[in-house]
Amino acid sequence: MSAGLQRLWQLLVAVSALLTATAAAQETRAPPLVPALFVFGDSLVDNGNNNNLASLAKANYFPYGIDFAAGPTGRFCNGYTIVDELAELLGLPLVRAYSQASRSSEQLLEGVNYASAAAGILDDSGGNFVGRIPFNQQIQNFESTISQIAGATAGGAATAGSIVSRSILFVGLGSNDYLNNYIMPNYDTRRHYTPQQFADLLVTQYASQLTRLYKAGARRFVVAGVGSMGCIPTILARSVEGRCSEEADQLVSPFNAGVRGMLDGLNAGLPGATLTYLDNYRLFTLMLANPASYGFDVVDRGCCGIGRNGGQMTCLPFLPPCADRERYLFWDAYHPTAAVNLIIARQAFDGAADVVSPVNVRRLAQL
Repeated sequence: MSAGLQRLWQLLVAVSALLTATAAAQETRAPPLVPALFVFGDSLVDNGNNNNLASLAKANYFPYGIDFAAGPTGRFCNGYTIVDELAELLGLPLVRAYSQASRSSEQLLEGVNYASAAAGILDDSGGNFVGRIPFNQQIQNFESTISQIAGATAGGAATAGSIVSRSILFVGLGSNDYLNNYIMPNYDTRRHYTPQQFADLLVTQYASQLTRLYKAGARRFVVAGVGSMGCIPTILARSVEGRCSEEADQLVSPFNAGVRGMLDGLNAGLPGATLTYLDNYRLFTLMLANPASYGFDVVDRGCCGIGRNGGQMTCLPFLPPCADRERYLFWDAYHPTAAVNLIIARQAFDGAADVVSPVNVRRLAQL
């Protein structure tokens, strides 16, 4: 056998062995912990639903997705979002955006992401960005998904109901109701509501929306609180000294407290439901207080933001980001890096009661 043929033969043997190993790994892969993951939220978990909207809130261009295998997809991050990592921890494939998955009934069976950048609990939050999909519309899209699953499966509505009741819903909203409503100068919300009154308004609406998801068949919920906003780059940039804003964090404090109490009430009042609270605020404040213990040493500016603290403008198309992204807490003016998202997701999955309660996601999946 010539040297050339021998090398070709060796290559074919290697490829065959790789394909065999891959097939074996797929066959032995453990089944997912839940049938599906359904995601509701804003830009922290959006994975492309705004791409085809007439919206100013988009991230389907470089450098977004620089560390994501598929490149820019609409994720407001350099890589994984919280729900990407949660999907993998649950043994599921990455959840498709509703704008894509809704074309195929088969793709709906492992979950759907309905999240939309600039979306809020209130329909009018985020209006400065024009196109977005508020939480109420996301719920409506979920209800349409259930109908599609029922129409595509042999058992119809019963099968759809079984899938949904055993699946996990991740819900994370509220940030835009503050950043792009309550503290936005062109909104008059602040003149009509005190911080506590506004928090009460949001929590009441949120309770009604979560109950609507329950009535649609959902039983297992992860509800994420609003993270610390006082030290995000866009807030830091409003101060010449780049100081954190205690006022911004004081605004969201009554909301987070209200959500926790509301979830306790729903757990007591909705038979068969478990709604667990993910304390994003606590996780962010822990990382800000002791960044080195989490692997970070840049906490006062965005990796790809523009202007003071990298927070006066978000990432511009094709502008090179920082090279050492794993050292940064913030990716852009508003959003954390993928490194932060991985930490939060893993805490949600296996964390103790001080960050996720009454149960973590692993335990929630076993109920």
